[in-house]
Amino acid sequence: MLITQTVDVGQPLAMVWDFFGDIPQVAACLPGANLTKEVGENQYEGDVVIKAGPVKLEFAGAAEIKDRNESTKTLQVAASGSDKKGRGAASMVLTAALTPAGSGTKVKISLDLQISGAAAQYGRGMVSDVTAVLISQFAATMQSRLTAISQGLDPNQVAGPKPASGLMLGLQATGMALKRVFNRFFLPYKPQPSR
Repeated sequence: MLITQTVDVGQPLAMVWDFFGDIPQVAACLPGANLTKEVGENQYEGDVVIKAGPVKLEFAGAAEIKDRNESTKTLQVAASGSDKKGRGAASMVLTAALTPAGSGTKVKISLDLQISGAAAQYGRGMVSDVTAVLISQFAATMQSRLTAISQGLDPNQVAGPKPASGLMLGLQATGMALKRVFNRFFLPYKPQPSR
């Protein structure tokens, strides 16, 4: 499934591009993600923990920068992992494309996500909604870290995202699902004028 979101940040393009060159810094913006070690040039190992309602998934996996294009300011990262309890697997390709937007930067994030096992049983809509919530939280943390860097502060001292868990993640995803259902059933109806 492909999920896209565009985020506007207040920092200039060069600064945001440098930020995306530091993959551990980028990973620190994703709720539940933790890079544990660099295993080669542009290759990392780590964990992702996601808890939504009664389901807790703990993935161990690897990520690799597949493409970093300086001239087009695009970055592509491929990652895959397996649930530590053997209940499924996930793989993703994340593409970030940066363009100037006034004095700031527009970041288009595309996430092509494939899930099997326990997480897949919740259906495409719910997985898409949870992922969209995680991307929104990623964007907010990225902005906080960029702001800290622009002020000369250590971005690692900025409060990071809360773990990808708990009631709020479920409520936000449920709200998105309800909105989608409402839009599907009620917005297309337009009463015809009487003659």
